[in-house]
Amino acid sequence: MKQPLDPATARRRFAAVTFLFWLPVGLYLPAQVLLLTERGMSLAAVAGLYAVYSVTVAVMELPTGGLSDVVGRRAVLAAAGLLNVCALTALALGTTLWALAAAMLLMGAGRALSSGPAEAWYVDTVQAHSGTDAELRTGLARGGTACAAALAAGTLAGGVLPLLLGTGSGARLARATDGLVVPLSVPGLLAAAVSALYVVHVLSALPEPPRPPATLRSVLGGVPATVADGTRLAVREPLLRRVLLTAAAAGAALATVELLTPGRAAGLTGAPESGAVLFAALACAGFLCTAAGSHGAPLVARWTGGSERAALASLAVSGSGLLLLGVTAAWDGTAAAVVLAACAYGLVYLGLGAAGPNENDLLHRRVDGSVRATALSVQSLALQSAGALAGLVAGALPAGPLPWLVGAVALLAGAALWAGRTSPVPAATP
Repeated sequence: MKQPLDPATARRRFAAVTFLFWLPVGLYLPAQVLLLTERGMSLAAVAGLYAVYSVTVAVMELPTGGLSDVVGRRAVLAAAGLLNVCALTALALGTTLWALAAAMLLMGAGRALSSGPAEAWYVDTVQAHSGTDAELRTGLARGGTACAAALAAGTLAGGVLPLLLGTGSGARLARATDGLVVPLSVPGLLAAAVSALYVVHVLSALPEPPRPPATLRSVLGGVPATVADGTRLAVREPLLRRVLLTAAAAGAALATVELLTPGRAAGLTGAPESGAVLFAALACAGFLCTAAGSHGAPLVARWTGGSERAALASLAVSGSGLLLLGVTAAWDGTAAAVVLAACAYGLVYLGLGAAGPNENDLLHRRVDGSVRATALSVQSLALQSAGALAGLVAGALPAGPLPWLVGAVALLAGAALWAGRTSPVPAATP
């Protein structure tokens, strides 16, 4: 790369690559469980397949972050996209448990590879152009907005597409492919096509400075050392430790909401089927609130006086929303409870959307490019691990307000970590 991209161009390309990565996720999510059960998988088998995905992500999260820091962002992102193309195609067409398990393993590997390199590329590019004091928050916010918008659009399209095909077109499609392609397969195949477009975009639109050629020896030696350096820095540096603990709090909140909301929706509507429709609508609304919160993150920082205070305010809003969800769980059945619960649900995602870019702005000002993707992987691992633990705790508690308090307490504790902290607010860029 002769000259680093200017910040405005880097922001646009970062937002585009983020959108293209998350759109396939939104596309396949609504129909995936239904497709697996239509293929003859039991719910226990479906749960086992998702466990393969989760374990793969957890095991590979840190090594793949280190790999990106050693061999470069673009190569790792392209590999993630190629794995997703294979995984989504196999999920859409697979009919045996072992084929589907292999697909979930590939998808988990793709998710781990993609965790951090795109954001690290954006920060590297902007700082190469404008120096280490460059304003990052606006671009990070655009990336968060693109992610949430892609999930919202994909969820709507992926849920509606099988219905639009109808029974007649669906039957003809199944006959033409000997049952290999059914209407519920189409969102996954479309997601695979978008993932292929993602690979093209990564290779053509994300230039990097030249790096020394990566050899097997340099990778085998460099990745463990980079992982160790990045993890040590993230755990020992006080501000980064607060970022990690805040990520864990967000993971606990998200796991609580995602676990409890489907049952709450079914209880409000009176039937699982109608509850599923309500939950899909709520999920889309939540993504849109996340997009709005992320887009407004720089404004929140200016209003509050810095990233630390913005994180405090945003997490307090999100925690208050989750607390209100718990309160309304005690008096479901009334119109007031439904309205308040819907507003509270939006507040949870609005606050988390605003908090993320401000927290990551702080993270990137404390790490350099040599361990940037690793630090993001540590952050992602903290979110996922805390989410898994919180889900187990919330699921074991009796129904009612108490399970919701698990996530609410975690978020409010995360907000308290930023009390009294201040930081300068770099001037926003257009």
